[in-house]
Amino acid sequence: MDQHLVVMPQRITVLGSTGSIGTNTLDVIARHPERFQIFALTGSTQVDLMLRQCAQFKPRFAVMAHAPAAQQLKDKLQAEGLQTQVLSGAAALDEVSSHPDVHAVMAAIVGAAGLSPCLAAARAGKRLLLANKEALVVGAEVFLDAVKQGGATLLPIDSEHSAIFQSLPEDVSTWDTRVEKIILTASGGPFRTRELATLKDATPEQACAHPNWVMGRKISVDSATMMNKALEVIEARYLFGLPPERLEVVIHPQSIIHSMVQYRDTSVVAQLGTPDMRVPIAYGLSWPERMASGAQTLDFHALSAMTFEALDDHGHPTRFAGIHLAWDALRGPRGTTAVLNAANEIAVAAFLERRIRFDQIHDVNQNCLARLSPATPHDLDDLLAIDGQARAKAEDVVRLLAK
Repeated sequence: MDQHLVVMPQRITVLGSTGSIGTNTLDVIARHPERFQIFALTGSTQVDLMLRQCAQFKPRFAVMAHAPAAQQLKDKLQAEGLQTQVLSGAAALDEVSSHPDVHAVMAAIVGAAGLSPCLAAARAGKRLLLANKEALVVGAEVFLDAVKQGGATLLPIDSEHSAIFQSLPEDVSTWDTRVEKIILTASGGPFRTRELATLKDATPEQACAHPNWVMGRKISVDSATMMNKALEVIEARYLFGLPPERLEVVIHPQSIIHSMVQYRDTSVVAQLGTPDMRVPIAYGLSWPERMASGAQTLDFHALSAMTFEALDDHGHPTRFAGIHLAWDALRGPRGTTAVLNAANEIAVAAFLERRIRFDQIHDVNQNCLARLSPATPHDLDDLLAIDGQARAKAEDVVRLLAK
């Protein structure tokens, strides 16, 4: 081998670079400047943070969600003498996700806004590091068809799905015959031991105080309701192809085991690690190799215990009733999972705005699933139509509950 051969770094687009996953991704990439080069960064409203990221990583493009923020960023970049080109809007997100110079895309935009650039990256055959739940929860078969047709490489970044991927056989064709079930672990969130009768009085601040993870407000509330785990069950169904009845959830408060795979011979393979998102991010960036993530090494001597609890109270879905909507949605017609996702986004926003109680988030989600039967989606426009219909219905339910 020629020892003078120069290996060019991978060019990366980070969708949602100013969010939690995005900043962790940049932390990992900064540790390996010889392996990665930032092609584009995208954000919503945090202009000053985007400016700092552009100064450090010098991307070719920076995309802001809206024109006013883009103009602010452009002015600040010019004042600093930085050459990054600033774009704005949904079309720009698609452009930097599918650009021929891009090798990999970190998809970390929260919400349905991240669906279109994920589809663009998939159709363009990129290595797609998927931290955006909506691509699979909303996109489902439409998104998987785009991945297949584009020849994209799909790698999960959620800690649970990365753990499952690491615990499965390398030969995808054997998953159905060798694997008995997939077991997703859940921390139980901040209300795991709280008195049930007091949940209706839970505040947004309490719901966002996760015991193990530092996350955004929306996903923190989802962890408190366990709706994040419902969405992860749906993701696992589409990522790994096993039927819903072979997907299970167990509560593991310490968040050390990130998920498990039980094989036909009853052996269980698990992935363990400190609760640090840089671990699955580093794995996705370097796969099939491994590289330093910056996370602390797991110290087994310091672990007091690893415990597990049943999902329900003596078989009754009380504390975490919302998680069972995952299997309800998967049993429904195509598009039903998109209904659940949209309804939940509206319900969580209403709770954070103090328009409904914490326990009413589930009421909104359940009501929308019961009342909406979507038409089969075939493309992005169909998916967005379902999303819009579900959001409108959810707002109606919120208004009724808020009276």
